[in-house]
Amino acid sequence: MTLEQLKQDVRNVPDFPKPGIQFKDITTIISNADELRYMRDCLSDMYRDKGITKVVGIESRGFILASAIAVELGAGFVPIRKHNKLPAETIEVSYQKEYGTDTIQIHKDALTPDDVVLIHDDILATGGSMLAAVELVKKLGVKNIYVNCLIELEGLNGKRFLAEHGVDCDCLIGIEVDE
Repeated sequence: MTLEQLKQDVRNVPDFPKPGIQFKDITTIISNADELRYMRDCLSDMYRDKGITKVVGIESRGFILASAIAVELGAGFVPIRKHNKLPAETIEVSYQKEYGTDTIQIHKDALTPDDVVLIHDDILATGGSMLAAVELVKKLGVKNIYVNCLIELEGLNGKRFLAEHGVDCDCLIGIEVDE
């Protein structure tokens, strides 16, 4: 298994969810047990010695690998969900994304300042949802935060946007927007 094979197996869906968007569909690689295991191992290995206590996944595709990474690292899993999807008391952040505005929330008691947190999402595009997730985690007092994504959509400058806001993001695969 190689990163290049994973990259080749990501399906491109033109004009989804609206015309002009080239959606990168990871269902083609998460449905393959060997590829799923390889992704989990690669992403987990990057953080094995960091003392991660919680892995935060961003709704919804971020949940898939975040929970697998959490199990692999012996950490808990915490979801960040869209507005009104979590049952207990929450805090929220609204942000601008490629095709609209969205609001995400986390349970108010999900993390403590002592947690070492890895925030994971499947794809880094412009960086808006990831920056909002970092802001949510910081609102809960967490100081030690790592960030990663499976895929970076190169050309949309998400990593640069995050870096401009003091956030370092590791991505396993880079894919051009047009690929």
